[in-house]
Amino acid sequence: MPDRFVVNGGKKLRCGYTTGSCAAAAAKAAALMLATGAAVDHVSIRTPKGVCLRLEVEDAHIHSDSASCAVRKDGGDDIDATDGALIYVRVSLNSSGEILVDGGEGVGRVTRAGLDQPVGAAAINRVPRQMIVQSVREVLAGAFGQDTRRGADVTVSVPRGKEIARQTYNPRLGIEGGISILGTTGIVEPMSEAALLDTIRTELNMLRAASDAPVLVTPGNYGEEFAKKMLGLNLSRSVLCSNFLGDTLDYAAYLGFQGVLLVGHIGKLVKLAGGIFQTHSRAADARMEILAAHAAMAGAPQTLVRGLMDAPTTDRALELLKQQGLAEPVVRTLLQKMEEHLKHRAGQMQTGVILFSSQSGMLGQTSEAPELLKQFKKSEEPE
Repeated sequence: MPDRFVVNGGKKLRCGYTTGSCAAAAAKAAALMLATGAAVDHVSIRTPKGVCLRLEVEDAHIHSDSASCAVRKDGGDDIDATDGALIYVRVSLNSSGEILVDGGEGVGRVTRAGLDQPVGAAAINRVPRQMIVQSVREVLAGAFGQDTRRGADVTVSVPRGKEIARQTYNPRLGIEGGISILGTTGIVEPMSEAALLDTIRTELNMLRAASDAPVLVTPGNYGEEFAKKMLGLNLSRSVLCSNFLGDTLDYAAYLGFQGVLLVGHIGKLVKLAGGIFQTHSRAADARMEILAAHAAMAGAPQTLVRGLMDAPTTDRALELLKQQGLAEPVVRTLLQKMEEHLKHRAGQMQTGVILFSSQSGMLGQTSEAPELLKQFKKSEEPE
């Protein structure tokens, strides 16, 4: 298969293939070996995106009643924790006429409601399951024709899965014992926003299945650390939204959460005061322009406005504002604009912001934040 590429951030990046594609390919190869009694070194599958993959088969074994092999995950230029992992599949025939898919060693188990699979099931998502079933059924149809009694038991395993899972979102999601077998298109596109959004929505689905109580949203680790240390929260109902503030709010409103409490560093959340809901610097970076505008409204002299425009960080900008006694009024109007934009975006869903900085700690909060924080703490209390 020739390499596929995408262009992202001005760079040509090589695509890879998902753990779901690896599992489907390994399942097809194992079924072929079981049906023919001959070893297989390569196998071809067609992904849901319509791409034909020809993948190398490793560690192939034919047993008296089953066959097994592995396909190595290749994330292309989107290197993640699963890159290079061997995805093993063992296939054995049964007489039920069904293709039964389960997880073995290193494949996680679902322990919380709201995920793609039900509680107790192996964390092999719906599309990879369909790919596996289709691949095995195709082989069985070729080998046994119209004999509808022929089915197969398919077990997916990842020897290093438990170790790899510690580097993924699985512990946050309540998936225990290993990695998930994932992929909706079968292809890994480097720096894919869709993959990040899928993770955010998965977390929100899980939390909504447990309760419609308010959810805490933070752009990253700084926000989580502040929420734990300074607000005393255990983060049992929290979601990392990265740069996707708007998409996260939209989906939370769609699911029917009572509210969203947004906790974040001023360097990220100041963009909300300008109505910017995708906060990656590539999409929009108006931090200093927004701070300078609010400082000017507060009566800042021209020299300070220019100093703010030249400030390398928002923490430095806050220092300059403090020197002129303007930090408090500027933060107050910033929060007012954040609240205005949040209300417009979130509709009837209650929203609040708690703003902090690395050097100054808590800077302020919007009008509904105290009540949301109170509700959030109550939702974390044991029943």
